[in-house]
Amino acid sequence: MNPIIGRELIGLLRTRRAVAVQGGLALATAALVLARWPTGGVSDLSGAAAVQVLRVLGYGLLASVVLVLPAFPATALVRERVRGTLALLLNTPLTPTAIYAGKLGGVLGYTAVLLLMTAPAAAACYTLGGSSTGGGVGLLYLAAAAAAVQITALGLYVSGRALSTDAALRITYAEVLAVCVLPLVVHYLVPRDVPVLASAANWVACISPVPAVMEAVGHGGVGIPGTDPPGGVAVRYLIVSLPLSGLLAWRTVRGLARSPLDRPRPAGVMTQDRTRRERVARRLFYLIDPQRRTGSTGGLLHPVMVKEFRTRRFGRSHWTLRLLAGAVVLSLALGCLAALGALGWGIEVVGGAMVLLQAAALLLFAPSLSAGLIAAEREGGGWNLLRMTPMSAASVLVGKLLAAAWPVVLLYAATLPGYGVMVAVQPESAHPVMRVLVCQGLTAALAVLIGAAASSVFRSTAAATAAAYLTLAAVCVAPLLVWLGRDAPFGRSTVQAALTLDPVAAALSAVGMPGFDGYDLLPANWWVIGGTCVALLALLVARTWRLTRPD
Repeated sequence: MNPIIGRELIGLLRTRRAVAVQGGLALATAALVLARWPTGGVSDLSGAAAVQVLRVLGYGLLASVVLVLPAFPATALVRERVRGTLALLLNTPLTPTAIYAGKLGGVLGYTAVLLLMTAPAAAACYTLGGSSTGGGVGLLYLAAAAAAVQITALGLYVSGRALSTDAALRITYAEVLAVCVLPLVVHYLVPRDVPVLASAANWVACISPVPAVMEAVGHGGVGIPGTDPPGGVAVRYLIVSLPLSGLLAWRTVRGLARSPLDRPRPAGVMTQDRTRRERVARRLFYLIDPQRRTGSTGGLLHPVMVKEFRTRRFGRSHWTLRLLAGAVVLSLALGCLAALGALGWGIEVVGGAMVLLQAAALLLFAPSLSAGLIAAEREGGGWNLLRMTPMSAASVLVGKLLAAAWPVVLLYAATLPGYGVMVAVQPESAHPVMRVLVCQGLTAALAVLIGAAASSVFRSTAAATAAAYLTLAAVCVAPLLVWLGRDAPFGRSTVQAALTLDPVAAALSAVGMPGFDGYDLLPANWWVIGGTCVALLALLVARTWRLTRPD
């Protein structure tokens, strides 16, 4: 057997995080089945209850694969490079293909263990009649396995090209989100009156694992009437995803075979050193040029904040401005669609899409900035230097939080133009929009504080980033899985209580998104999220004060 598989798999299974994920997933799936298990000698012969439990189980399984799995392949290769052990691996008799196969096998082996933890619940659904739906349990697990292969190949590709673990995690989660969501967006927007475009849109939608899982659990369509893909989506997904995974694997192995052991960082070119034509072109594209030489630090600026911006790669990167520009364009486009009533979706559906766009950007962007505030300093040895400065622990913490908060505030502001268009065209939507903005502001604060608190608890940046994303998934995604099982297996009171904990669900309820408009979540959600933010801030202050004390 490949020795790397054994090392990777055993190393993963021995971590407390892996054990917690396995136990939590097994308990959650078992609780779903027990909630609908026949009692009093009465059984559901139609199997409708089992199908509903299977749907919640299927979406929970997909969410686990999408949210938990990327953290492991994203750090598999870049961690070796940072520690200096990649050079040792490349100098062993193992070929680059064997090294890649070992990393891939370790992650997929752990994924197989996760799927086995859910097998008893799936078997119970099958026994109760859950196989009567479209594809049943077998097709569900086949789609989940294909999604695991696709996400693992994508994570290893990013890990082979990244220079740091936090960058690899951030890019991997962003690309996984793009793979799951963007094909569905294209499928929604392509007109159906041209047969060639409609057929191409159906194939593009099959890049995402979401339609395949929906077909397996008997939920035809992808959410909007009139855009349902034809049957055989799971087969199309296998036809599309597996060759793409193979292509990513080939590119990763090729990069390992020819990559130098010491990869220098690109020097870059400042704007002032470019030609006149290039400077004019950059002025047309950027209001604030990210590659201009910065001036001296002003007296009113916090030195720790300036230090973070000038030493953090993502803080100075031009990708920040590109992200903001993309958010502005998408927000305006969705705002115009909502205001003009295009595509016949209605303002509530398009408004819900705007909420999901803004929430996804905030939840993806904020933890990647705040999860390395303290953990990266401890990991790189810079925390001892900060402790030796005359600044107090409170001053260091304020500077760190400002460095993480300012880009999030800019991203939050970049998504506001679309709401402005809605209010300008339909003034009666002003009050719901204000409630949505409060919910999204609390979401941004929660994401920053969860990442910062994880950064103060964990010593490793990768562990802090993964913990932050998993915590946000538990807060913002898990209640939506309960909402999917409304009426069966969960009653209205249970769904109401779960959605009250979710700021994203509260924003969807405020905008009147179909399916959420019947729940009264405000202002209870504001009190819950506000209290949680205060508790996280207290934890962060206590941990920072403890870390600044003498050893």
